[in-house]
Formats: sequence, C-alpha cells, structure tokens
Amino acid sequence: MTIAENIKAVQERIRAAEQAAGRESGSVQLLPVSKFHPASAIREVAACGITLVGENREQEARDKAAELGDECGIAMIGQIQTKKANAVARWAAEVHSLDSVRLADGLNRGMALALERGDRTSEILPCMIQVSFDGDTARGGVALDGVGELAEVVEKHEHLELKGFMVVPPLDAEPAKVFEELRLLTDAYASQLDRPLQLSAGMSGDFEEAIACGSDIVRVGTAVFGPRPVG
Repeated sequence: MTIAENIKAVQERIRAAEQAAGRESGSVQLLPVSKFHPASAIREVAACGITLVGENREQEARDKAAELGDECGIAMIGQIQTKKANAVARWAAEVHSLDSVRLADGLNRGMALALERGDRTSEILPCMIQVSFDGDTARGGVALDGVGELAEVVEKHEHLELKGFMVVPPLDAEPAKVFEELRLLTDAYASQLDRPLQLSAGMSGDFEEAIACGSDIVRVGTAVFGPRPVG
C-alpha cells in the first residue's frame, strides 16, 4: 500500500473510534511519526493534507526540516537534551516532549536567539508537557508532582505556549487508566488557564483505546509509513 492509502486506512480507524466514543468526527488529529523515513516520505504525507509530523531525534529532525522548508512542519516528540534546546528552537514547529524547567528556559532562550538571527519567523513555540505517569523520568517526562511548576514556567515565558500534555503509558501500566487520568489533568489545566488544551496519547497499538479515553492527538508511525528502513 502507498503512504496515501495507509493514511486513509488509519484515518478511517480514527473516525470509527471517534464514532464509537460518541465524539465529533474529525476531532482527533493524526500525527504521523516519520523516524528513520526520508523527507520524500514526509512530502507524500503533506500531499494528503497533513501539516505536521513527529520526529524523535534532533539531528535527524533538523536535517529533514532544512530539506523540507515550509512543506511540512516537524514536532519534536523525543527526549531533548538541554544543550540541544537552541538547535531545536531553530527548526521545531512544536515540541511535544517538554519535561523540565531547564529545558523550558533553554527553549525560550533559543527562540529569542533564533528570532534575532532570522532563523525563524514564528515568535511562539507551542509546547506539550510530557508526563511520566510512574515518575520514572529516565524514560522522558516530568513526574506528576512537577507538572504544576513546569506549566507555570511555560506560561511565563515570552516565546512558549502550553498546548497540552503528552503521555506514553509505562509498560506495566493499564493504558486506559493512564489515558483517563491524563485527560482529567488536561481538563483541569484547561479550566485553570481558561482555554482549550490538548492531550496527545495513543500510538499504533492502542490509539483507538486512547481516543475512547479522550485523546486529541494520536502518534502513528509504521501504520502510515510502513516498516522503518533502518534500526
């Protein structure tokens, strides 16, 4: 199947999951994950009307962003070393893996520098806070008890905007429980900030379950692009 056919099939599954959950059709965004796939494959995704893909590795994402230009935006969804914040701020359309105050500070400084140098025109970097549900931050994410401080810092920064929250369920957790609790957390902060916030939850193996629990963004790689060409 072609990438276009894969996207159609995944979107049909998303629409079916929305309907089963009693949600409005089109309310869930597909974020194709293009790790290890070339920029040419992202161009095929963009030709289907998708304007944002997710990447896990900074160097790979940076190279693709340089090649694609304005053809398709790239969201960083993988862990970011604080020392890479300046680099990410130059190319990222969004960051979905913000997990520390230091990283938030670095991204804000990086944005100011990128704007000063003319490396980007958009003055705001939408960010999603990645939550570590079990508190094991070594795998990425901020522990639940640190979410409040981080959200407050993001809101204070001139060039960052809190878009919502992202979660990857721990291997030994019940995914539905994680999704449901993060939906409640997202709604609580949306109420506090008096604006809509999004939840990014669910990947290829569990995105229908995530949609049933209220996810707004699902991250799908292989089902869109096919098997990864390298390991």
